[in-house]
Amino acid sequence: MAKPSRMRWSYETPEPSLVVSDGKTLWIYDPGFGEAQRLPADEAAFSGAALQFLLGRGDLQREFSIDLVSCETGAVELELTPKEPASYEKLFIVVDPVTGNVSRTRIDDLVGNSTVVEFSDLQVNLDPSGEVFRFVPPAGVRVIELPTPERD
Repeated sequence: MAKPSRMRWSYETPEPSLVVSDGKTLWIYDPGFGEAQRLPADEAAFSGAALQFLLGRGDLQREFSIDLVSCETGAVELELTPKEPASYEKLFIVVDPVTGNVSRTRIDDLVGNSTVVEFSDLQVNLDPSGEVFRFVPPAGVRVIELPTPERD
């Protein structure tokens, strides 16, 4: 079993939020609601195919049916449809064909909503300090303890 990943995703719009994991604990912080959710960062927390892909650990051909949406200079868009039941209908990714960097993702959920994430100013393999992946809830923030998600 692979070790859970360290990660940090900071969102600015539409509302600021933070998802961060040191490999042991996963935090989801919503400053607008003044709450942080904490759960163990074991393999079950990172088990979804889309999340595994975004963490760089997924197997696209095993997990998804893949269709080419467009292929232009500097951008290839792929439509990924999960082969197993999932909490979303499709995942779209836009990739630079030279670097392999993902510049945009879109997840279409089962009721027709879409969530788009655009990446900018990507920097890779910088070896950040472990402090970047630690979270301490600010004073007054309500912490909600979540159990480890159950695996199917």
